[in-house]
Formats: sequence, C-alpha cells, structure tokens
Amino acid sequence: MLILRRADVTDVLSGRETEIIDLVADTYRLHDEGLTSLPHSTFLRFPEERHGRDRIIGLPAYRGGERPVAGMKWIASFPGNVAAGTERASAAVVLNSMDDGRPVAFVEGAVISARRTAASAALAARELTTHNPPTSALLIGCGVINLEILRFLAAALPDLREAALYDTDPARAEAFAERCAEVAPAVKAHAVTDLAGALGEHRLVSLATTAATPHLDLSACGPDTTVLHVSLRDLTAESILGAVNVVDDADHVCRERTSLDLAQQAVGNRDFVAASIGALLRGTARLRREAHRPVVYSPFGLGVLDLALAEFVREKAERLGLGVRVEDFLPA
Repeated sequence: MLILRRADVTDVLSGRETEIIDLVADTYRLHDEGLTSLPHSTFLRFPEERHGRDRIIGLPAYRGGERPVAGMKWIASFPGNVAAGTERASAAVVLNSMDDGRPVAFVEGAVISARRTAASAALAARELTTHNPPTSALLIGCGVINLEILRFLAAALPDLREAALYDTDPARAEAFAERCAEVAPAVKAHAVTDLAGALGEHRLVSLATTAATPHLDLSACGPDTTVLHVSLRDLTAESILGAVNVVDDADHVCRERTSLDLAQQAVGNRDFVAASIGALLRGTARLRREAHRPVVYSPFGLGVLDLALAEFVREKAERLGLGVRVEDFLPA
C-alpha cells in the first residue's frame, strides 16, 4: 500500500494545470462514451442540529479506456471549519488494483478534489466562451475552490487579466486578493461589494460558496454571461429554468436539492438541460447560445475525475519515489 500525503500530492500537481485540464477533458469524453461506471454518491448526514450543514460523501467510480482505474473518494464537508481557521473539506481516495481488486494506494484527496473541480470549471469556461474569450471574471465565494479555479482559469484563458472578488465577509475578500496574486500574478484581483453591479460587468462568473439553499438570481447579468455554478445550490430554480444549462451528468446533478434538482421538481422534467460537457467535447452535441439567456455550467463533481487524477498522482509519485510504502498492510 502506497500512502501519499498532502505534500506528496501537491509536489506532483504543482505547475501541471494544463495537463490536469486535458486529463479531465479525456475523462469526460470517456464518460460520454459510456466507458465509466458511476454509482450515485452516498451522502452521510447527521441527526444532530449542530451538524445540520455537515456531510460526508462517498463517491465510488471506475474509468475504463486504455488505463483503467477504480476506487473511491471519501470527502467530508464541515462548513463551520472556515470560521475556526481550518479548511472546510478533507478527503481521502482509495485506489484498487484492476488485476486483483486489492487496494494499492491511499491518497490525500482534498488537493485532488479542489484541483479537479477547478480544472473542470476552467475547461468549461474555455469551451463555452470560444466565441468571445473573457478578459475578466467575477469570483463569488472567497475560499479554497475559487482560489484553485482562478489558478486554472489563468492557464485555460490566456486573455484573462482581471478578477473581481465578492464574499459575504468583505474582509475575507480583501485578504483573498493577496492569495490570488500568488496563484495568478498576471491577473489583477480586487474585492468588490456591489454584487449586482459586478454581475453586470463581468461575462464570466464563478460561484463557489457554502450556500445550502438558493440565494441568487441572474437578473443582473449582462448578455453573453457564462456562470460556473460549482457549488450547485446558489441559483434559484427560476434562474436555472431561464438559462442555457450545461452539466457533467444530469442524473447525478439533479439530486440532493441542488438548484437543478429544485428546477426539476418545479417542472417535472429535465428538458432545461441543453447538453453535457462530455458531449460538447466529443462533438455529439452543440451548444446554442441565446441572447439575454446566460449559460450555466453545473458540474456535480464526478468521482471518476478524482480517481483519474489520483491515479495520475500515484503514477508520478512512484517514479519520483514519493510517499510512504506499507508492505504489510495486506496479508502476503
């Protein structure tokens, strides 16, 4: 059993944003071809009121193709950690051998989860704005995920020069600007307090908050806006129904009271979903943008992306001699 710590994962992934985006794109193509297995995620919630916003999610997955991988991601989300000065999410990924099924690696998963999320968002931003690449973005929610999204947007969108930052805590947005300068020095990041005004000024919006219920509509957005709805529960059902919607997998994202699930409950169908990102990448679907209707990308965050990236890390770590090997984890 190879155990890969956070430092090992970070060492392997540093500076590889373009490779990670390509890996995510390839995995989406395989998923669209039917070469993955993705049971629905298991949400572990807790009966106590003090844990009402907390959850732990299990995401088993398999990616086929030339380099198959199977395993499971186990990720906890405790939003209260942020106020205590620790990260909201923590995770681990188990990789299993496709020869005998035995677990072969135990990988710190929070970095993998954040970077595959960011790569998915940046990939969508690039693919959905090829007609008119944006030069600025509005990031709503000043936490780990939007920091990584900015890192990957800078790699995917070479014309990006400005990032407006909004958070319900203005001081957090101000401090976040300094961190943005570290991960994307070519992008000028600055805090804003007028959310409606910022929505009208920026054609690319990234939503990565801890919101549990809808709190935002898109009426303030200008024409030709693309929204990366990464946190999945920010937008009202009416906003979803009024948008051109792209998802990673409709079956997965229309669950667990996401904004798309609420929209589905409102109309009784999923006809509001225009396309999946995998189909767009493979050319089996085309996106038709419509004047005054924003394009909203809502990725559930498929476990197969975590598995693909964890296997990428494992292979590179083996070559570099990283990690801790426990030879007697399993019987001989």
